Amino acid sequence: MSIFALQYLAGGFLDEDLQHFNKNFDDWCVQFEDYEDAMDIVQTLENHEAINIVEITPLSYPKYFFSSLKGTIYATRQIENKIICVVEPFMGSSFKIAICDLKTRKVRLTKTSYKNIPSVEYAFANFRESGDNIYN
Repeated sequence: MSIFALQYLAGGFLDEDLQHFNKNFDDWCVQFEDYEDAMDIVQTLENHEAINIVEITPLSYPKYFFSSLKGTIYATRQIENKIICVVEPFMGSSFKIAICDLKTRKVRLTKTSYKNIPSVEYAFANFRESGDNIYN
């Protein structure tokens, strides 16, 4: 479950107009199903040496694959068919851990709030899955 996009070295993803770059990856960015198709387009662009082909996956860009995931994401990891994220739902709020299901595309935030980085890092690092339940 991955797609490929074109990213300018200074940041930003190539927009569908093939002239502008968007700060965030979204549906308006040029997307390819395979690397070779992306390479074919890169070679036709001006300044093509300043453009990289990047792979977009649920682990690298969870907000694109899980539209209900809101806030700032600080870390991600995958446990079987779930992407686990450290999230700050809105600026200044306590941190939460989001569990994003790759099969259903549903997002669930844990009930526990974490006030500081060390506590959420510890919970994130010690997440594990047992059967269909995830424990922290």
